[in-house]
Amino acid sequence: MAPEKIIIDTDPGVDDILALLLALSASPEEIELLLISLTFGNIDVENCLRNTVSLFHVLEKEILWRKRTGRLQRGYDSLQRHKPVVAVGAHRPLEDQVLMGDYFHGIDGLGGVHTKAPHFTPTEIWRHLFHSPSADSAPIPPDSPTPLPQEALFTPSSSPAHLEILEQLKSHPPHTVTIIAVGPLTNLALAAAHDPETFLLAKEVVIMSGTIDLEGNVTPMAEFNAYADAVAAARIFALTSPEPQRTMPPGQSSLASYPSTLSKRLNLTIFPLDITTMHLLNESEFDKLTAPLREEGSPLAQWASVFIHATFRKMESLYVAAAGGEGVKRIQDVDISLHDPLCVWYVLTRLVSGWKAVEDRDIRVDATGQWTRGMYVVDRRTRKKATEEEVKGLEEVKGDCDGWLHPRWGNRVRQMVESPDRDGFGRAMIQRIFL
Repeated sequence: MAPEKIIIDTDPGVDDILALLLALSASPEEIELLLISLTFGNIDVENCLRNTVSLFHVLEKEILWRKRTGRLQRGYDSLQRHKPVVAVGAHRPLEDQVLMGDYFHGIDGLGGVHTKAPHFTPTEIWRHLFHSPSADSAPIPPDSPTPLPQEALFTPSSSPAHLEILEQLKSHPPHTVTIIAVGPLTNLALAAAHDPETFLLAKEVVIMSGTIDLEGNVTPMAEFNAYADAVAAARIFALTSPEPQRTMPPGQSSLASYPSTLSKRLNLTIFPLDITTMHLLNESEFDKLTAPLREEGSPLAQWASVFIHATFRKMESLYVAAAGGEGVKRIQDVDISLHDPLCVWYVLTRLVSGWKAVEDRDIRVDATGQWTRGMYVVDRRTRKKATEEEVKGLEEVKGDCDGWLHPRWGNRVRQMVESPDRDGFGRAMIQRIFL
């Protein structure tokens, strides 16, 4: 079977990097990573770029170390066959003010790894290869024109990320490329607005975003990615509707509306906090699996341990604060949720039995609410949708506002609710990435 062709749209903080590593560690028969498109989110796009280039820099060292020690049984050999493109994208949301997630991931997105372990951060010789011809892309100041080393494991793109996404979709057969988006959806919204029919050539769009029944993590109602650009999320969700104009965000927009008719609906799969929060990486298990590698000199294990342990300490501080603050005994065993890697794991294993979803769910994104921006809204009423016969000749269902009960209105989203191995995922991910 042909490998899954994927694009990962990301704002590389800690779990984003783990998601990238999970994809890059897959065999060439499993995944072909075509493009890493960068967006603001956890951090600004300049730090996103630094983290991504650092990732490849560390992988170069890791591959050499594995060869030298006779350990290259598997993992990362796909990079020798296909170098993913890296493109810089949106540095701000479509309409709202920028909200960064550096309060959790640290100012550099990786728990201060660039100051704690500077030997893993490359010099900035590649930044000149990325420039921003669009106002929607980040300004990357030029450096001295040092050429990209031939052994570099990625290909830089000078095009803004949303155009590079469209280019990748055009250059591969229709419905063969899956987009995995684990940050704000700004790049995807820009791509869809620029050329909606090309965007709809995606096989599937898989996103880590939002919450349905759990509380939010940045407001009581909203998850970070959905809140950071709620307008972009609403526009992407609208593409799943038979009539996208019905669920588009209200008000004036800097982007064009979609055409009144489109060739198909977007195949959108969401991983909200409801499912991702339950998939955990345990600190003791992480140390048990990676401590020997750190001691033996694995560059990847040494680098990743810096920001993963920083995340464990951050989670510990949140637990302690929730339990009463200072004076609470240090927590002995901490877990972190693997939000973003779960999306990659789904694409890797989607044919494995055990994945469960709610199909065609009408989930709408509140893009303008004072207190509910980024909220994923569902109809919790017990009323049944009307049939086509019942609404024949009518614009609305009697007693229903905004078309929640109309058979042609509303979004059609696949919400993932269960994975094949919730308890074993963290271990499986670490084994793939590091062993």
